Amino acid sequence: MSSSESYPSKVLVSGELSSDGLALLGKSFDVHEYRQALLEPNLLEIIANFDALVVRSETKVTKVVLQAGRNLKVVARAGVGVDNIDVAEATKLGIVVVNSPSGNIGAAAEHTIALMMAMARRIPDACTSLKNGTWQRSKFVGVEVKGKVLGIVGLGKVGLIVARLAKGLGMTVVAFDPYTSPTIAAAAGVRLVSLLTELLPIVDFLTIHTPLIASTRGMIGPTELEEMKPGSRILNVARGGTVDEGALLATLKSGHLAGAALDVFITEPPTADSVTAKLIAHPRVIATPHLGASTIEAEENVSIDVCEQVVDILVNGSLPRSAVNAPLILPEEYQKLQPFVRLVEKMGSLYTQHYDGRPGGSMNRNTFELTYQGDLASLTNTKPLFAAFIKGLLAPVSGSEGINVNIVNAEIVAHDRGIVVNEQRFREPNEDTSYSSLVTLVARPPSRASSLTRGAKNLLRSQDEGSSPRIISGTCSGDRPLITRLGKFEAQFEPEGNLLICEDNDLPGKVGVVGSILGQEGVNINFMTVSSESSDDETGSKVESRIADKDGSACYENEGPLLGSQRVLMILGIDREVSVHIMGEIARMLGVVTARVVKL
Repeated sequence: MSSSESYPSKVLVSGELSSDGLALLGKSFDVHEYRQALLEPNLLEIIANFDALVVRSETKVTKVVLQAGRNLKVVARAGVGVDNIDVAEATKLGIVVVNSPSGNIGAAAEHTIALMMAMARRIPDACTSLKNGTWQRSKFVGVEVKGKVLGIVGLGKVGLIVARLAKGLGMTVVAFDPYTSPTIAAAAGVRLVSLLTELLPIVDFLTIHTPLIASTRGMIGPTELEEMKPGSRILNVARGGTVDEGALLATLKSGHLAGAALDVFITEPPTADSVTAKLIAHPRVIATPHLGASTIEAEENVSIDVCEQVVDILVNGSLPRSAVNAPLILPEEYQKLQPFVRLVEKMGSLYTQHYDGRPGGSMNRNTFELTYQGDLASLTNTKPLFAAFIKGLLAPVSGSEGINVNIVNAEIVAHDRGIVVNEQRFREPNEDTSYSSLVTLVARPPSRASSLTRGAKNLLRSQDEGSSPRIISGTCSGDRPLITRLGKFEAQFEPEGNLLICEDNDLPGKVGVVGSILGQEGVNINFMTVSSESSDDETGSKVESRIADKDGSACYENEGPLLGSQRVLMILGIDREVSVHIMGEIARMLGVVTARVVKL
């Protein structure tokens, strides 16, 4: 997911960010800031030019906007909620969506308490009356919160802080949250109930702290409001839409509820003469324009948080700490995985180019087995390895251009293309090697898919439609990826750059011949390794002939009986791709069985 361009990535900021957050982005990116939130038509005009989009709640990142952002890799929401972003579409497109779930939790909790106290003591009305020149002490008699029952729906990070603050005010706190641990609730002095209907009739104040999802939309409707005790009060500093605004307005008009304090609404800002506008205008409603996170400290925290994550994704190629649509992976695990992520991506690309022909070709096998052995097998989450394999596998294939395959959408991409990957783990290192960790890839036709047998020897002994299975093994030496086996050959080479891979008979003089042919064409050899065929392998006697040239790449396969008793694999690192003419010349001089150039 890192940006490999030589020019700075471009970041679009729609809405106000703190100066420190902007400065952080400016160190690495070409930043375009619009302090006024952009509307969809404006976004559609420019979004194709940007690698990242940073927004506040006012900017709507719709499906159309995401599809138009052909270079987008990350959308960052400077705040908690992401209901203004089409997360499902972003996931399909491989765009990482990040937020800042912790940066403004203190501010939101304090705003909840502030609204509750203002409502209990009727502070806004009293302030307005006094400013208008009247002195009406008896008109604005309030209630104390001490000894009252506060009901909390959603005992997450914000809800827990609200509970602790309320306990400090002498309130009894009861909560409904089917996903919260009773131990956590008990530690905060909160009594949990199992049903919302148990909570509503006993509370004096009810506050909502849930995200807006299908199960919470309209959660507090006409029935729930009527179940609340007469004279109770309701607060919402979470998400507009969790409370049915029409039902709330009707309940306030009937006098059943004594008041409501609202910071969030279904439509922001509300349109004239809408239900939202009428609700805000009701005399027993205290309303603020979505100020829950609007403190200097909170805006600074969320800005820096999401900007750091954008840098991590685009510059460092790291996983963000708060990705909404990517699996949670512990930092220490990802640090161990990172070198192998690069290795497995190279293995996928090497497989497609070496076994399925050449860049631009098509895959003829779609069932794969990945086995992790040794230290790597102890890691609980190998999602980054799966994603890296799919990315590498598809990169050389025609029709995959423009697909941004990453940890976000790898499973969707694999499913759409009928690719099946079975992962297995063996904690013991491979018995034949000294490697602390080893990754082995085997490809099989769908009809012959089977479980991976233990150890490279057993894999090589198995037969697949009359030939040895297509197999690649690799490990990491520090941060450096190494291929340790390619098909029937034990090898050790770094999968990087242009590689000329020749399989031929073990005859003397071939190295000099290849060097001479390449030298005459101005092709430099960076390194060379020669590997003998494993003694465990069963090999065929001939292969189909093919010479192909596609997009500047070449492969050669020669038909005929083998001249020697043993084949060898010669791998040369070269400074550029070579044409089919050169490949044909090498084949003619050496009588090679197969020769391919792969680009990694």
